[in-house]
Amino acid sequence: MRTIALGTVGSLLILLSAFGAGGVLVSDPVLGRGALSWIRYGHGQMLATGVLYTGFALVVWAWVRLGRHVLARRVGARGVRIAAAAWMAPLLVSPPVFTRDVFSYLAQGSLPLYGQDPYSVGPVMLGLQEVVQNVHPFWQTTPAPYGPLFILLAKGVAAVAGTNLILGVVLMRLVLLIGLGLLVWALPGLVRHLGGNLPVTLWLAVAGPMTVVHLVGGPHNDLLMVGFLAAGTLCVLERKHVLGVVLVTLGVAVKATAAIALPFLVWVWAGHLKATFWKNFTRAVAAAVATFVVTFAAATLIAGLNLGWIKALQAPTMIVNWLSIPTAVGESVHTVVDLFIDANKSWFVNTTRVLGGLLFFTIAARQWWQARHGGSDAVRRMAFVLFAVAVLSPATLPWYLAWGFVIAAALPWQRRQLAILVSAAVFLVLTYSPAGEDLLYNWPFIAGAVAVSLLAGFSLLRNDPLGLFGEREELVSVPTKV
Repeated sequence: MRTIALGTVGSLLILLSAFGAGGVLVSDPVLGRGALSWIRYGHGQMLATGVLYTGFALVVWAWVRLGRHVLARRVGARGVRIAAAAWMAPLLVSPPVFTRDVFSYLAQGSLPLYGQDPYSVGPVMLGLQEVVQNVHPFWQTTPAPYGPLFILLAKGVAAVAGTNLILGVVLMRLVLLIGLGLLVWALPGLVRHLGGNLPVTLWLAVAGPMTVVHLVGGPHNDLLMVGFLAAGTLCVLERKHVLGVVLVTLGVAVKATAAIALPFLVWVWAGHLKATFWKNFTRAVAAAVATFVVTFAAATLIAGLNLGWIKALQAPTMIVNWLSIPTAVGESVHTVVDLFIDANKSWFVNTTRVLGGLLFFTIAARQWWQARHGGSDAVRRMAFVLFAVAVLSPATLPWYLAWGFVIAAALPWQRRQLAILVSAAVFLVLTYSPAGEDLLYNWPFIAGAVAVSLLAGFSLLRNDPLGLFGEREELVSVPTKV
């Protein structure tokens, strides 16, 4: 209970301080010009930011403590679910944290309400409406890169909320919780097939800061996509093939990335059939393609949209940061070359992005063919390819790593691997400021974030890793794989 309370206090601190340090509204109706408006400016905002990071530290501390209890088998799946729910609850009504994407969602949902095509124009076409002022300037002129199902849901939220952006943010979170519900439902079955440990899986995929703070506190529509993806994958493994493909297709109708899973799930479907290898494959492909086409066409027609979002998928390539491995390599090479000659950075970045794309397609094709025997092996390889597309794409954002991770969390993990995942999860949240600004090129801050993240990872394996309290180093004795 103390661990749950610790994380809940952290979430409450994030909630309270987010009114000054988070993705606050330009015209804030909560604080406005009242007595507490000072926390939005100057030293007040600095204080709010400090409190928010303190709250985040408490959430991470509680998560690591919970992980120790899970590894020692003192806490089961039910306890992890309770903890995750307690930590998420305050963030359901919080201003957006570590992102402003939710305002883009609301604006993109508003465009169809005013007869505009969200795949052709950006939020700026809404004119002087308040929602446009709250969209990050980077995205105000950018068409929506999301599928028809998500635009339909965003349109519904925008229609209900109207000009009340606070209500819009809360409703959007509640809609995205559909994905969380699907994920929580699917994980026990995925664990059965992939050989993991359910409490550990829930601790990683549901109670971790990537889900609690980024996907829910953000919020991000990736939560809805991965929920459909996890549920659909489980259904295919359970021989409910058509339902599984329908669910994954709905994930594609939220974000296109989910489509990467379908070729791997075809192998799982084929493996359940009783004819020869190529007959099974042909039948599975035909059935999966037919199911996909019907489901996606229905989603598109119901939403009243077209396929213009496919062209809009290039929008994220405008992002340049070193979380994308090809972008990082291009920037590094340019830095060295630029010491000797004046060179255009875009030449290097664009070249390495093309090479990264070729590398990804090579990896994906190889993994797909090796997955031809179907079963859980195909799902493991699918998770790896979803990770590969996240880091080898032209642009990588921290929450993209959740795409494959929610599936991979159901695999067996060694304790030291779990420590690495803890460090990665903490670092990925810290790469953006509480207000949603990129901090990846603030090198002193990033150095501090790396140090804190490593400390969090070591803390999973050792009590008091810095030796501040004179406690024993080793925490518990548990099996190597959990």
